[in-house]
Amino acid sequence: MKSDHESTGNVALDNLLGGGIERRAITQFVGEPASGKTTLCLIAAVGFLHSGHTAVWVDSEGFSVERFRQIAGEEAETLADRLILYEPVDFVQQGSMILEVDRVIKAHKASLVVMDSATALYRTELDRGRDAMQALTRQMLMLLGYAKRYNIPVLITNQVYVDTRTNTYVGLGGTALEHLSKAIVRLNKRGGMGERRACLMKHRSLPEGGSFDFDMAEHGIHSLP
Repeated sequence: MKSDHESTGNVALDNLLGGGIERRAITQFVGEPASGKTTLCLIAAVGFLHSGHTAVWVDSEGFSVERFRQIAGEEAETLADRLILYEPVDFVQQGSMILEVDRVIKAHKASLVVMDSATALYRTELDRGRDAMQALTRQMLMLLGYAKRYNIPVLITNQVYVDTRTNTYVGLGGTALEHLSKAIVRLNKRGGMGERRACLMKHRSLPEGGSFDFDMAEHGIHSLP
């Protein structure tokens, strides 16, 4: 029987998540800019591509071809043929492209969907209040629907803002992202320039608080003892 999890491409992250990213569910990486969210998504996507699968990537922050090449290595050009990239320029177009992903998954038998980031364009709509939140919720429900319908994992990244009441970083999107994500990993900058910590904030079957430290590296990340 096939496992309910797929590898993230990193052993430490697989262990943190109880075996990898879960199919039929949304896994969220949340953190400050340059905390490693996109890199972890790229490592996972490259792993899927190396296995002969197709991945869909919706990028609202500017896809880094150079970073993809670093992580994919010598096979970057070959692997890129199976990476289907969408780059919405506004929040409305983001919704339209997520809707189109359904057709792409069916046509190309895609086995992974990445949304990087789910909230970058949403931030420009915050003055719309409840309407913007409802639109974001619909987008996330579509992604969750794909995960369940096609038995695949969905990875999303989320930005943070400072809650002035508690002086702490909080993920954008409120319940739309928190409740619909079955696993949430918080990424924090630590110590040296490239040192990061991945901490499990939410999981349906594991206690929160598990973590591992890593360094940002040219090939992706390097787990620290």
